[in-house]
Amino acid sequence: MAMTTIELPNCTVLAMSNRLDGSHTQELEAKVEELISGGYSRLLFDFQELDYINSAGLRILVMAYQQLHPNGGKVAVCCARDYIQEVFEISGYDQLFGMYTSRDDAVSDF
Repeated sequence: MAMTTIELPNCTVLAMSNRLDGSHTQELEAKVEELISGGYSRLLFDFQELDYINSAGLRILVMAYQQLHPNGGKVAVCCARDYIQEVFEISGYDQLFGMYTSRDDAVSDF
């Protein structure tokens, strides 16, 4: 997994590529924890270049949601490929996270 962090005025974007699975989740989890402990409360996960996500990757998004949502924070996902979008729909996680087809739509909604 490759990850790029982009700080925008109204949210922080975590853009990922390749695979988000058990062998790559520690890096993402550490980054999310660093951002949350640093006071960042609006995280946008950009999955445009992500080919695969498993339950370990989903767990990190849920963890971020559980920490941020009670305090008014927000976690959203944008640009997920159809088969990744389907994982969110089957699991019901599309009801927790804002799901957007483009980064621009997500950023403007923050």
